[in-house]
Amino acid sequence: MSAQVPVNDHIRSPRLILAAIAMMLLLASLDQTIVSTALPTIVAELGGIDHLSWVITAYLLTSTVVAPLYGKLGDLYGRKLMMQISVVLFLAGSALAGQATSMLFLIAARGLQGVGGGGLFVLALTVIADVVPPRERGKIQGIFGGVFSLSSIGGPLIGGYLTEHLSWRWIFYVNLPLGIFALVVFALAFKPRGIRTGHRIDYLGAVLLTTALSAVVLFTSLGGRSFAWDSGFILGLIALAAVTLPAFVLVERRAAEPILPLALFSHSTFVLFSAIGAIVGAAMFGAATFLPLYLQVAKGISPTASGLQMMPMMLGIMAGSIGSGQIMGRTGHYRRLPQIGMAVLVLGMASLTLLSPDTSRWALVGMMALVGLGMGPTMSVGTTAIQNAVPRHMLGVATSGFTLFRQVGGSVGIAVFGAMFASGLAARLAGLLPPGADPGTFGAAQVAALPEAARAVVASAFTEAMHPIFAIGAALAAVALVLSFLIVEKPLENTIGRPGQGGAH
Repeated sequence: MSAQVPVNDHIRSPRLILAAIAMMLLLASLDQTIVSTALPTIVAELGGIDHLSWVITAYLLTSTVVAPLYGKLGDLYGRKLMMQISVVLFLAGSALAGQATSMLFLIAARGLQGVGGGGLFVLALTVIADVVPPRERGKIQGIFGGVFSLSSIGGPLIGGYLTEHLSWRWIFYVNLPLGIFALVVFALAFKPRGIRTGHRIDYLGAVLLTTALSAVVLFTSLGGRSFAWDSGFILGLIALAAVTLPAFVLVERRAAEPILPLALFSHSTFVLFSAIGAIVGAAMFGAATFLPLYLQVAKGISPTASGLQMMPMMLGIMAGSIGSGQIMGRTGHYRRLPQIGMAVLVLGMASLTLLSPDTSRWALVGMMALVGLGMGPTMSVGTTAIQNAVPRHMLGVATSGFTLFRQVGGSVGIAVFGAMFASGLAARLAGLLPPGADPGTFGAAQVAALPEAARAVVASAFTEAMHPIFAIGAALAAVALVLSFLIVEKPLENTIGRPGQGGAH
Protein backbone atom coordinates (compact mmCIF):
# COMPACT_ATOMS: atom_id res chain seq x y z
CA MET A 1 0.00 0.00 0.00
CA SER A 2 1.41 3.37 -0.95
CA ALA A 3 2.36 6.05 1.51
CA GLN A 4 -0.12 8.85 2.02
CA VAL A 5 1.16 12.40 1.87
CA PRO A 6 -1.15 15.25 2.88
CA VAL A 7 -1.92 17.51 -0.04
CA ASN A 8 -3.21 20.98 0.63
CA ASP A 9 -4.88 23.35 -1.79
CA HIS A 10 -4.47 27.08 -1.65
CA ILE A 11 -7.96 28.47 -1.97
CA ARG A 12 -8.01 31.99 -3.31
CA SER A 13 -11.77 32.55 -3.31
CA PRO A 14 -14.27 30.02 -1.96
CA ARG A 15 -17.14 32.02 -3.48
CA LEU A 16 -15.64 31.83 -6.96
CA ILE A 17 -15.04 28.10 -6.56
CA LEU A 18 -18.58 27.49 -5.34
CA ALA A 19 -20.04 29.57 -8.20
CA ALA A 20 -17.99 27.62 -10.74
CA ILE A 21 -18.93 24.18 -9.40
CA ALA A 22 -22.58 25.20 -9.05
CA MET A 23 -22.58 25.96 -12.78
CA MET A 24 -20.88 22.63 -13.51
CA LEU A 25 -23.44 20.77 -11.39
CA LEU A 26 -26.26 22.60 -13.17
CA LEU A 27 -24.92 21.59 -16.59
CA ALA A 28 -24.50 17.93 -15.61
CA SER A 29 -27.95 17.64 -14.02
CA LEU A 30 -29.67 19.53 -16.84
CA ASP A 31 -28.40 17.01 -19.36
CA GLN A 32 -30.30 14.24 -17.58
CA THR A 33 -33.62 15.78 -18.62
CA ILE A 34 -33.05 18.53 -21.18
CA VAL A 35 -33.11 16.14 -24.13
CA SER A 36 -36.55 14.64 -23.38
CA THR A 37 -38.70 17.31 -25.08
CA ALA A 38 -36.39 17.39 -28.12
CA LEU A 39 -36.51 13.65 -28.86
CA PRO A 40 -39.38 13.81 -31.40
CA THR A 41 -37.52 16.51 -33.37
CA ILE A 42 -34.25 14.59 -33.18
CA VAL A 43 -35.89 11.41 -34.49
CA ALA A 44 -37.54 13.35 -37.32
CA GLU A 45 -34.10 14.55 -38.46
CA LEU A 46 -31.83 11.60 -37.65
CA GLY A 47 -34.22 8.65 -37.74
CA GLY A 48 -33.48 5.60 -35.58
CA ILE A 49 -36.65 5.59 -33.52
CA ASP A 50 -35.88 2.01 -32.42
CA HIS A 51 -32.86 3.35 -30.51
CA LEU A 52 -34.64 6.37 -29.06
CA SER A 53 -34.45 5.29 -25.39
CA TRP A 54 -30.68 4.96 -25.64
CA VAL A 55 -30.28 8.72 -26.03
CA ILE A 56 -31.30 9.00 -22.37
CA THR A 57 -30.05 5.61 -21.17
CA ALA A 58 -26.51 6.18 -22.51
CA TYR A 59 -26.06 9.30 -20.36
CA LEU A 60 -27.70 7.72 -17.30
CA LEU A 61 -25.63 4.55 -17.60
CA THR A 62 -22.20 6.11 -18.04
CA SER A 63 -22.72 8.88 -15.49
CA THR A 64 -23.79 6.32 -12.89
CA VAL A 65 -21.05 3.75 -13.37
CA VAL A 66 -18.14 6.22 -13.40
CA ALA A 67 -19.18 8.04 -10.21
CA PRO A 68 -17.28 5.78 -7.75
CA LEU A 69 -14.19 5.86 -9.97
CA TYR A 70 -14.11 9.66 -9.96
CA GLY A 71 -14.61 9.69 -6.21
CA LYS A 72 -11.61 7.44 -5.65
CA LEU A 73 -9.36 9.13 -8.21
CA GLY A 74 -10.25 12.51 -6.72
CA ASP A 75 -9.12 11.29 -3.31
CA LEU A 76 -5.88 9.89 -4.76
CA TYR A 77 -4.78 12.46 -7.33
CA GLY A 78 -6.65 15.60 -6.39
CA ARG A 79 -10.13 16.83 -7.16
CA LYS A 80 -8.93 19.76 -9.23
CA LEU A 81 -7.28 17.53 -11.82
CA MET A 82 -10.22 15.12 -11.97
CA MET A 83 -12.71 18.02 -12.17
CA GLN A 84 -10.83 19.44 -15.15
CA ILE A 85 -10.78 16.04 -16.86
CA SER A 86 -14.51 15.51 -16.28
CA VAL A 87 -15.39 18.97 -17.63
CA VAL A 88 -13.29 18.44 -20.76
CA LEU A 89 -14.95 15.05 -21.41
CA PHE A 90 -18.39 16.53 -20.81
CA LEU A 91 -17.76 19.42 -23.20
CA ALA A 92 -16.26 17.10 -25.82
CA GLY A 93 -19.36 14.93 -25.64
CA SER A 94 -21.57 18.02 -25.91
CA ALA A 95 -19.75 19.26 -29.01
CA LEU A 96 -19.96 15.85 -30.66
CA ALA A 97 -23.65 15.47 -29.77
CA GLY A 98 -24.38 18.81 -31.43
CA GLN A 99 -22.63 17.57 -34.58
CA ALA A 100 -24.41 14.20 -34.66
CA THR A 101 -25.43 12.99 -38.12
CA SER A 102 -27.02 9.71 -37.03
CA MET A 103 -28.77 8.29 -33.98
CA LEU A 104 -25.87 5.95 -33.20
CA PHE A 105 -23.43 8.88 -33.36
CA LEU A 106 -25.63 10.84 -30.95
CA ILE A 107 -25.89 7.88 -28.55
CA ALA A 108 -22.10 7.49 -28.49
CA ALA A 109 -21.66 11.23 -27.87
CA ARG A 110 -24.22 11.11 -25.04
CA GLY A 111 -22.25 8.25 -23.50
CA LEU A 112 -19.10 10.39 -23.55
CA GLN A 113 -21.09 13.25 -22.04
CA GLY A 114 -22.11 10.94 -19.22
CA VAL A 115 -18.51 9.92 -18.53
CA GLY A 116 -17.79 13.59 -17.85
CA GLY A 117 -21.14 14.36 -16.23
CA GLY A 118 -20.76 11.60 -13.66
CA GLY A 119 -17.54 13.20 -12.50
CA LEU A 120 -19.16 16.63 -12.27
CA PHE A 121 -21.87 15.27 -9.96
CA VAL A 122 -19.46 13.65 -7.52
CA LEU A 123 -16.60 16.12 -7.61
CA ALA A 124 -18.80 19.21 -7.34
CA LEU A 125 -20.35 17.90 -4.13
CA THR A 126 -16.98 16.75 -2.77
CA VAL A 127 -15.10 20.00 -3.45
CA ILE A 128 -17.49 21.71 -1.02
CA ALA A 129 -15.82 19.71 1.76
CA ASP A 130 -12.46 21.14 0.69
CA VAL A 131 -13.46 24.79 1.01
CA VAL A 132 -16.29 24.99 3.58
CA PRO A 133 -16.33 23.87 7.24
CA PRO A 134 -18.91 21.15 8.07
CA ARG A 135 -21.18 23.45 10.04
CA GLU A 136 -21.43 25.89 7.12
CA ARG A 137 -21.48 23.12 4.54
CA GLY A 138 -25.18 22.40 4.91
CA LYS A 139 -26.09 25.85 3.58
CA ILE A 140 -24.08 25.27 0.42
CA GLN A 141 -25.34 21.71 -0.01
CA GLY A 142 -28.85 23.08 0.36
CA ILE A 143 -28.29 25.57 -2.44
CA PHE A 144 -26.78 22.84 -4.62
CA GLY A 145 -29.78 20.64 -3.87
CA GLY A 146 -31.93 23.48 -5.12
CA VAL A 147 -29.81 23.68 -8.28
CA PHE A 148 -30.38 19.96 -8.85
CA SER A 149 -34.15 20.24 -8.37
CA LEU A 150 -34.29 23.30 -10.62
CA SER A 151 -32.56 21.39 -13.41
CA SER A 152 -34.81 18.36 -12.99
CA ILE A 153 -37.92 20.38 -13.76
CA GLY A 154 -36.33 23.12 -15.86
CA GLY A 155 -34.48 20.77 -18.21
CA PRO A 156 -37.52 19.82 -20.33
CA LEU A 157 -38.65 23.46 -20.46
CA ILE A 158 -35.26 24.71 -21.65
CA GLY A 159 -34.93 21.82 -24.10
CA GLY A 160 -38.33 22.55 -25.58
CA TYR A 161 -37.61 26.27 -25.91
CA LEU A 162 -34.22 25.80 -27.58
CA THR A 163 -35.61 23.17 -29.94
CA GLU A 164 -38.54 25.35 -30.94
CA HIS A 165 -36.71 28.66 -31.36
CA LEU A 166 -33.19 27.62 -32.42
CA SER A 167 -32.36 23.96 -33.03
CA TRP A 168 -32.17 20.77 -30.98
CA ARG A 169 -28.40 20.96 -31.45
CA TRP A 170 -28.28 24.03 -29.20
CA ILE A 171 -29.33 21.80 -26.31
CA PHE A 172 -25.73 20.57 -26.42
CA TYR A 173 -23.96 23.66 -27.79
CA VAL A 174 -25.19 25.81 -24.89
CA ASN A 175 -22.96 23.74 -22.59
CA LEU A 176 -19.77 24.89 -24.31
CA PRO A 177 -19.47 28.58 -23.35
CA LEU A 178 -20.90 28.00 -19.87
CA GLY A 179 -18.66 24.99 -19.22
CA ILE A 180 -15.52 26.72 -20.49
CA PHE A 181 -16.24 29.78 -18.35
CA ALA A 182 -16.78 27.64 -15.24
CA LEU A 183 -13.61 25.66 -15.97
CA VAL A 184 -11.50 28.83 -16.26
CA VAL A 185 -12.92 30.30 -13.04
CA PHE A 186 -12.34 27.06 -11.15
CA ALA A 187 -8.78 26.75 -12.47
CA LEU A 188 -7.92 30.29 -11.34
CA ALA A 189 -9.56 30.05 -7.91
CA PHE A 190 -8.51 26.55 -6.83
CA LYS A 191 -4.71 26.18 -6.76
CA PRO A 192 -3.17 22.85 -5.69
CA ARG A 193 0.14 22.60 -3.93
CA GLY A 194 2.03 19.77 -2.26
CA ILE A 195 3.60 16.47 -3.23
CA ARG A 196 1.65 13.43 -4.33
CA THR A 197 3.07 9.93 -4.40
CA GLY A 198 2.19 7.00 -6.61
CA HIS A 199 -0.95 5.00 -5.90
CA ARG A 200 -2.28 1.59 -6.75
CA ILE A 201 -5.54 1.76 -8.68
CA ASP A 202 -8.07 -0.98 -8.05
CA TYR A 203 -8.57 -1.79 -11.74
CA LEU A 204 -10.25 -5.17 -11.14
CA GLY A 205 -12.65 -3.62 -8.66
CA ALA A 206 -13.43 -0.80 -11.09
CA VAL A 207 -14.17 -3.29 -13.89
CA LEU A 208 -16.40 -5.46 -11.68
CA LEU A 209 -18.30 -2.48 -10.25
CA THR A 210 -18.78 -0.94 -13.71
CA THR A 211 -20.01 -4.27 -15.08
CA ALA A 212 -22.39 -4.84 -12.18
CA LEU A 213 -23.82 -1.32 -12.27
CA SER A 214 -24.12 -1.43 -16.07
CA ALA A 215 -26.10 -4.65 -15.82
CA VAL A 216 -28.37 -3.22 -13.10
CA VAL A 217 -29.02 0.07 -14.92
CA LEU A 218 -29.59 -1.67 -18.26
CA PHE A 219 -32.02 -4.32 -17.08
CA THR A 220 -33.98 -1.80 -14.99
CA SER A 221 -34.06 0.74 -17.83
CA LEU A 222 -34.81 -1.66 -20.69
CA GLY A 223 -36.67 -4.49 -18.98
CA GLY A 224 -40.40 -4.46 -19.65
CA ARG A 225 -39.91 -1.74 -22.29
CA SER A 226 -37.41 -2.54 -25.00
CA PHE A 227 -37.16 -6.20 -23.92
CA ALA A 228 -39.55 -8.51 -22.10
CA TRP A 229 -38.61 -9.28 -18.49
CA ASP A 230 -38.31 -12.98 -19.32
CA SER A 231 -36.21 -12.42 -22.47
CA GLY A 232 -32.77 -13.97 -22.69
CA PHE A 233 -31.12 -10.54 -22.82
CA ILE A 234 -32.71 -9.28 -19.59
CA LEU A 235 -32.21 -12.59 -17.77
CA GLY A 236 -28.57 -12.55 -18.88
CA LEU A 237 -28.12 -9.05 -17.46
CA ILE A 238 -29.67 -10.10 -14.16
CA ALA A 239 -27.37 -13.12 -13.99
CA LEU A 240 -24.37 -10.93 -14.80
CA ALA A 241 -25.25 -8.57 -11.95
CA ALA A 242 -25.77 -11.50 -9.59
CA VAL A 243 -22.27 -12.80 -10.35
CA THR A 244 -20.28 -9.56 -10.51
CA LEU A 245 -21.66 -7.92 -7.35
CA PRO A 246 -20.42 -10.68 -4.97
CA ALA A 247 -17.15 -10.86 -6.93
CA PHE A 248 -16.73 -7.12 -6.43
CA VAL A 249 -17.17 -7.49 -2.67
CA LEU A 250 -14.52 -10.22 -2.55
CA VAL A 251 -12.06 -8.13 -4.55
CA GLU A 252 -12.63 -5.02 -2.41
CA ARG A 253 -11.77 -6.97 0.73
CA ARG A 254 -8.28 -7.63 -0.62
CA ALA A 255 -7.58 -4.44 -2.58
CA ALA A 256 -4.84 -2.16 -1.26
CA GLU A 257 -6.78 0.96 -2.27
CA PRO A 258 -10.37 -0.16 -3.05
CA ILE A 259 -12.50 1.89 -5.41
CA LEU A 260 -15.47 1.69 -3.00
CA PRO A 261 -13.98 0.79 0.40
CA LEU A 262 -16.08 -1.68 2.37
CA ALA A 263 -15.03 0.30 5.45
CA LEU A 264 -17.61 2.88 4.37
CA PHE A 265 -20.32 0.44 5.35
CA SER A 266 -19.01 0.40 8.91
CA HIS A 267 -20.22 4.01 9.21
CA SER A 268 -23.90 3.89 10.10
CA THR A 269 -24.35 7.46 8.86
CA PHE A 270 -23.27 6.42 5.36
CA VAL A 271 -25.42 3.28 5.34
CA LEU A 272 -28.58 4.96 6.62
CA PHE A 273 -28.40 8.05 4.44
CA SER A 274 -27.53 5.95 1.36
CA ALA A 275 -30.63 3.82 1.97
CA ILE A 276 -32.77 6.92 2.51
CA GLY A 277 -31.23 8.54 -0.56
CA ALA A 278 -32.09 5.51 -2.72
CA ILE A 279 -35.70 5.66 -1.56
CA VAL A 280 -35.96 9.41 -2.13
CA GLY A 281 -34.34 8.96 -5.56
CA ALA A 282 -37.04 6.46 -6.50
CA ALA A 283 -39.79 8.76 -5.22
CA MET A 284 -38.37 11.85 -6.93
CA PHE A 285 -37.85 10.32 -10.35
CA GLY A 286 -41.21 8.53 -10.08
CA ALA A 287 -43.07 11.74 -9.32
CA ALA A 288 -41.13 13.71 -11.95
CA THR A 289 -41.97 11.05 -14.57
CA PHE A 290 -45.66 10.38 -13.91
CA LEU A 291 -47.01 13.73 -12.75
CA PRO A 292 -46.30 15.37 -16.16
CA LEU A 293 -48.07 12.41 -17.78
CA TYR A 294 -51.07 12.98 -15.52
CA LEU A 295 -51.09 16.68 -16.37
CA GLN A 296 -50.85 16.10 -20.12
CA VAL A 297 -53.25 13.16 -20.43
CA ALA A 298 -55.77 13.65 -17.64
CA LYS A 299 -55.73 17.45 -17.61
CA GLY A 300 -55.09 17.89 -21.34
CA ILE A 301 -52.39 20.57 -21.11
CA SER A 302 -49.30 20.98 -23.29
CA PRO A 303 -45.85 19.58 -22.38
CA THR A 304 -44.50 23.07 -21.75
CA ALA A 305 -47.48 23.98 -19.57
CA SER A 306 -47.15 20.73 -17.64
CA GLY A 307 -43.54 21.60 -16.92
CA LEU A 308 -44.62 24.96 -15.55
CA GLN A 309 -47.28 23.33 -13.38
CA MET A 310 -44.57 21.13 -11.82
CA MET A 311 -43.13 24.28 -10.26
CA PRO A 312 -44.69 23.66 -6.81
CA MET A 313 -42.71 20.44 -6.43
CA MET A 314 -39.52 22.11 -7.61
CA LEU A 315 -40.02 25.06 -5.27
CA GLY A 316 -40.81 22.65 -2.44
CA ILE A 317 -37.55 20.77 -3.02
CA MET A 318 -35.63 24.05 -3.11
CA ALA A 319 -37.30 25.34 0.06
CA GLY A 320 -36.72 22.05 1.90
CA SER A 321 -33.13 21.79 0.74
CA ILE A 322 -32.06 25.39 1.32
CA GLY A 323 -34.05 25.68 4.55
CA SER A 324 -32.45 22.53 5.97
CA GLY A 325 -29.03 23.85 5.05
CA GLN A 326 -29.72 27.10 6.88
CA ILE A 327 -30.93 25.24 9.96
CA MET A 328 -27.82 23.06 10.00
CA GLY A 329 -25.59 26.11 9.65
CA ARG A 330 -27.24 27.96 12.53
CA THR A 331 -27.74 25.10 14.98
CA GLY A 332 -25.06 22.58 14.05
CA HIS A 333 -27.70 19.81 14.29
CA TYR A 334 -29.40 17.78 11.56
CA ARG A 335 -30.91 14.57 13.00
CA ARG A 336 -34.49 15.87 13.11
CA LEU A 337 -34.44 17.21 9.55
CA PRO A 338 -34.65 13.87 7.65
CA GLN A 339 -37.28 12.69 10.12
CA ILE A 340 -39.47 15.71 9.38
CA GLY A 341 -38.72 15.42 5.67
CA MET A 342 -39.69 11.76 5.44
CA ALA A 343 -42.89 12.32 7.43
CA VAL A 344 -43.90 15.10 5.01
CA LEU A 345 -42.96 12.89 2.03
CA VAL A 346 -45.21 10.10 3.34
CA LEU A 347 -48.11 12.58 3.47
CA GLY A 348 -47.30 13.97 0.04
CA MET A 349 -47.04 10.61 -1.73
CA ALA A 350 -50.17 9.32 0.05
CA SER A 351 -52.11 12.41 -1.06
CA LEU A 352 -51.23 11.68 -4.69
CA THR A 353 -53.17 8.39 -4.45
CA LEU A 354 -56.30 10.60 -4.33
CA LEU A 355 -55.64 12.14 -7.74
CA SER A 356 -58.47 12.14 -10.26
CA PRO A 357 -59.04 13.98 -13.55
CA ASP A 358 -61.22 16.40 -11.57
CA THR A 359 -58.64 17.24 -8.90
CA SER A 360 -58.53 21.01 -8.52
CA ARG A 361 -55.42 22.94 -9.45
CA TRP A 362 -54.89 24.21 -5.90
CA ALA A 363 -55.24 20.74 -4.40
CA LEU A 364 -52.61 19.51 -6.86
CA VAL A 365 -50.34 22.43 -5.96
CA GLY A 366 -50.57 21.42 -2.31
CA MET A 367 -49.84 17.76 -3.06
CA MET A 368 -46.78 18.53 -5.18
CA ALA A 369 -45.48 21.08 -2.67
CA LEU A 370 -45.67 18.44 0.10
CA VAL A 371 -43.75 15.94 -2.02
CA GLY A 372 -41.07 18.53 -2.79
CA LEU A 373 -40.76 19.69 0.82
CA GLY A 374 -40.35 16.08 1.92
CA MET A 375 -37.58 15.36 -0.58
CA GLY A 376 -35.68 18.59 0.00
CA PRO A 377 -33.87 17.88 3.29
CA THR A 378 -32.08 14.77 1.99
CA MET A 379 -30.47 16.90 -0.73
CA SER A 380 -28.45 18.89 1.80
CA VAL A 381 -28.48 16.82 5.00
CA GLY A 382 -27.31 13.50 3.53
CA THR A 383 -24.14 14.75 1.86
CA THR A 384 -23.21 17.02 4.77
CA ALA A 385 -23.75 14.35 7.43
CA ILE A 386 -21.79 11.71 5.50
CA GLN A 387 -18.86 14.05 4.81
CA ASN A 388 -18.81 15.00 8.48
CA ALA A 389 -18.81 11.36 9.63
CA VAL A 390 -16.13 9.72 7.46
CA PRO A 391 -12.33 10.26 7.57
CA ARG A 392 -11.14 13.04 5.31
CA HIS A 393 -9.26 10.73 2.95
CA MET A 394 -12.58 9.01 2.19
CA LEU A 395 -14.55 12.16 1.35
CA GLY A 396 -14.59 11.47 -2.39
CA VAL A 397 -15.58 7.82 -2.25
CA ALA A 398 -18.19 8.52 0.44
CA THR A 399 -19.80 11.31 -1.59
CA SER A 400 -19.72 9.26 -4.79
CA GLY A 401 -21.17 6.25 -2.96
CA PHE A 402 -24.09 8.32 -1.65
CA THR A 403 -24.69 9.75 -5.13
CA LEU A 404 -24.45 6.27 -6.60
CA PHE A 405 -27.15 4.81 -4.35
CA ARG A 406 -29.48 7.72 -5.06
CA GLN A 407 -29.02 7.32 -8.82
CA VAL A 408 -29.48 3.56 -8.75
CA GLY A 409 -32.54 3.97 -6.52
CA GLY A 410 -34.04 6.33 -9.08
CA SER A 411 -33.24 4.00 -11.98
CA VAL A 412 -34.71 0.92 -10.29
CA GLY A 413 -37.72 2.93 -9.08
CA ILE A 414 -38.55 4.18 -12.57
CA ALA A 415 -38.23 0.66 -13.98
CA VAL A 416 -40.55 -0.90 -11.39
CA PHE A 417 -43.03 1.96 -11.53
CA GLY A 418 -42.99 1.89 -15.33
CA ALA A 419 -43.78 -1.83 -15.42
CA MET A 420 -46.58 -1.38 -12.87
CA PHE A 421 -48.07 1.52 -14.78
CA ALA A 422 -47.94 -0.26 -18.15
CA SER A 423 -49.66 -3.40 -16.83
CA GLY A 424 -52.23 -1.41 -14.85
CA LEU A 425 -53.03 0.83 -17.79
CA ALA A 426 -53.37 -2.12 -20.17
CA ALA A 427 -55.85 -3.79 -17.81
CA ARG A 428 -57.92 -0.62 -17.42
CA LEU A 429 -57.94 0.21 -21.14
CA ALA A 430 -58.85 -3.32 -22.21
CA GLY A 431 -61.79 -3.07 -24.59
CA LEU A 432 -61.49 0.71 -24.93
CA LEU A 433 -58.83 0.77 -27.66
CA PRO A 434 -58.95 -0.58 -31.22
CA PRO A 435 -57.69 -4.18 -31.65
CA GLY A 436 -53.91 -4.36 -31.73
CA ALA A 437 -53.43 -0.85 -30.27
CA ASP A 438 -50.59 -0.51 -27.79
CA PRO A 439 -51.63 1.30 -24.58
CA GLY A 440 -47.99 2.23 -24.03
CA THR A 441 -48.09 4.51 -27.07
CA PHE A 442 -51.51 5.94 -26.33
CA GLY A 443 -50.53 9.39 -25.11
CA ALA A 444 -51.88 12.90 -24.76
CA ALA A 445 -52.40 13.51 -28.50
CA GLN A 446 -54.42 10.33 -28.94
CA VAL A 447 -56.52 11.05 -25.85
CA ALA A 448 -57.25 14.60 -27.01
CA ALA A 449 -58.55 13.23 -30.34
CA LEU A 450 -61.17 11.01 -28.65
CA PRO A 451 -64.83 11.93 -28.22
CA GLU A 452 -65.50 13.63 -24.88
CA ALA A 453 -67.09 10.60 -23.19
CA ALA A 454 -64.28 8.25 -24.25
CA ARG A 455 -61.67 10.84 -23.31
CA ALA A 456 -63.03 11.00 -19.75
CA VAL A 457 -62.89 7.21 -19.40
CA VAL A 458 -59.32 7.00 -20.71
CA ALA A 459 -58.18 9.91 -18.52
CA SER A 460 -59.57 8.11 -15.48
CA ALA A 461 -57.79 4.91 -16.50
CA PHE A 462 -54.46 6.76 -16.78
CA THR A 463 -54.94 8.38 -13.36
CA GLU A 464 -56.00 5.17 -11.62
CA ALA A 465 -53.00 3.31 -13.06
CA MET A 466 -50.76 5.79 -11.23
CA HIS A 467 -52.35 5.26 -7.81
CA PRO A 468 -50.38 2.07 -6.97
CA ILE A 469 -47.15 3.87 -7.88
CA PHE A 470 -47.80 6.67 -5.44
CA ALA A 471 -48.99 4.19 -2.79
CA ILE A 472 -45.71 2.28 -3.02
CA GLY A 473 -43.85 5.60 -2.95
CA ALA A 474 -45.63 6.44 0.31
CA ALA A 475 -44.75 3.01 1.74
CA LEU A 476 -41.08 3.43 0.78
CA ALA A 477 -41.06 6.89 2.37
CA ALA A 478 -42.45 5.30 5.55
CA VAL A 479 -39.51 2.86 5.53
CA ALA A 480 -37.14 5.79 5.12
CA LEU A 481 -38.88 7.52 8.04
CA VAL A 482 -38.16 4.52 10.26
CA LEU A 483 -34.53 4.49 9.12
CA SER A 484 -34.18 8.20 9.89
CA PHE A 485 -34.84 7.51 13.59
CA LEU A 486 -31.75 5.25 13.65
CA ILE A 487 -29.41 8.11 12.66
CA VAL A 488 -26.81 8.96 15.30
CA GLU A 489 -25.86 12.61 15.01
CA LYS A 490 -22.24 13.74 15.02
CA PRO A 491 -21.63 17.42 15.83
CA LEU A 492 -20.82 19.52 12.78
CA GLU A 493 -17.37 21.07 13.02
CA ASN A 494 -16.40 24.67 12.41
CA THR A 495 -13.10 23.89 10.68
CA ILE A 496 -12.37 22.44 7.25
CA GLY A 497 -9.72 19.91 8.19
CA ARG A 498 -9.33 17.48 11.07
CA PRO A 499 -6.03 16.63 12.67
CA GLY A 500 -4.24 13.81 10.99
CA GLN A 501 -6.68 13.56 8.13
CA GLY A 502 -4.77 15.45 5.50
CA GLY A 503 -5.67 18.49 3.54
CA ALA A 504 -7.98 19.21 0.69
CA HIS A 505 -7.40 17.57 -2.62
